[in-house]
Amino acid sequence: MNRATGGNPGLVDDGLDGLTYQTIGFAMAVHNDLGPGHREETYHNAMTQRYAEAGVPAEREPKLPIYDENGNLVNFYEPDHLVDQRLIAEYKAHSHPLTNDEIAQCIDYFAASDCEVILLFNFGRPRLEWKRLFPPRQIRAHRRKRWVRGAQLASE
Repeated sequence: MNRATGGNPGLVDDGLDGLTYQTIGFAMAVHNDLGPGHREETYHNAMTQRYAEAGVPAEREPKLPIYDENGNLVNFYEPDHLVDQRLIAEYKAHSHPLTNDEIAQCIDYFAASDCEVILLFNFGRPRLEWKRLFPPRQIRAHRRKRWVRGAQLASE
């Protein structure tokens, strides 16, 4: 899935049919409109409006449950938006650049979901800061083990 596009070297096809670029465009429009200096919730609300106006399904703060092998709920995460059931969008409003702490938060979301792309935005800077993240290898490997284990349990 993370393959360079044939005609455009350096570009990565994330398999989301333009949803990534559309979401980045919404975030750029929100940042151009509101500028930096607001609380995260303000940008969150503005992004909710952009999705609704464009007719893009976006679930606000969905719960991503984490279960142990016995099916017990042990925790859950709440990213800012789950867009079209395929993309997670996470928003920050920091005056400082994004750090590894915010990226680690997104890795938690990868571990709790089957999403292949997360967009992390920081609206608090003079220019919109964003990162497109893909699941780390160890998360993808664990997902495969989880699927195999789930299939074995279902067949019993």
